Amino acid sequence: MQLLLTGSIAIDRIMVFPGKFSEVIQPDKLHVLSISVLVNELKETRGGTSANIAYTLALLGEKPILLGSVGESAKPYMDDLAKMGIDTQYVHYSKLPTASFTVMTDIANCQVGGFYPGAMGDAASLKIAKFAKDDVFAVVSPHDPQQMARQVAECSKLKKRLFYDVSQQISNISAADLRAGVEATELLIVNDYEMGALVAKTGWSEAEIHLKVKVSVTTLGEKGCAVYQQNMSEPLLVAAVPVTRVVDPTGAGDAFRAGFLFGYVRNWELKTCAQLGATAAAYAIEKSGTQEHHFTKKDFVKRYERAYGTLLKKLV
Repeated sequence: MQLLLTGSIAIDRIMVFPGKFSEVIQPDKLHVLSISVLVNELKETRGGTSANIAYTLALLGEKPILLGSVGESAKPYMDDLAKMGIDTQYVHYSKLPTASFTVMTDIANCQVGGFYPGAMGDAASLKIAKFAKDDVFAVVSPHDPQQMARQVAECSKLKKRLFYDVSQQISNISAADLRAGVEATELLIVNDYEMGALVAKTGWSEAEIHLKVKVSVTTLGEKGCAVYQQNMSEPLLVAAVPVTRVVDPTGAGDAFRAGFLFGYVRNWELKTCAQLGATAAAYAIEKSGTQEHHFTKKDFVKRYERAYGTLLKKLV
């Protein structure tokens, strides 16, 4: 089974604020919020949720299909992904600029960001139906909310296995579309904040969401993650992998998804899937940028085994 990744492909602009947002924001003035802070680092990197997931999957030896839209200037970017083994033949080239995510991170790892969709406006051309006869596991990750809803409906109609990766688009997607996505998906991965937002917008409790989805994962940052399976009384708790230094949390969630998916489509134990995700996330956290981390499969296995004390021979 091949992974089909839809979602954003973008250029990320990452800024680092050497203070805390909590110290410069006046809680009683949020209705007239106007702040300007001095950043000490600015880096432009390649990103986008689907491309980030594809990148880490390729490091693990997977060859996913990338289905997204970019501007003409992104051709060298796509060429480099193709050299890694990622199938980029279905990427659409738009007359609009490549999407861009600008994010500012403070020393407490709190973030403020803004996303310019650009070429993602052509997402209507990205049809899951192209793969109707193929054995694919579809990942609908953040991009144009209307097209995400359409792709979820396509997956349901075509009876494709689905990972509905709502992630940071949760605030921009209607409650009805969120409920439809959750009810259609086989796998759900969100962080603790996103789970709270999902509960608030859908009107369902966290327990109800876990009952609707075959496998759901809530990532908890340095505390690891909790994995829920339908009708399982208690979640499976998986510890995070120790990092040498937290450089930039941007992209850690995408790396986690890649590691988890690598094991999941191979029907490996959920504990192993979550540990793969946590190991991949550790590499991402230690670099500035979402596609700046590198590892060989041999190094990855060593780090996994050192962190969890279990063997992972089937990866090499």
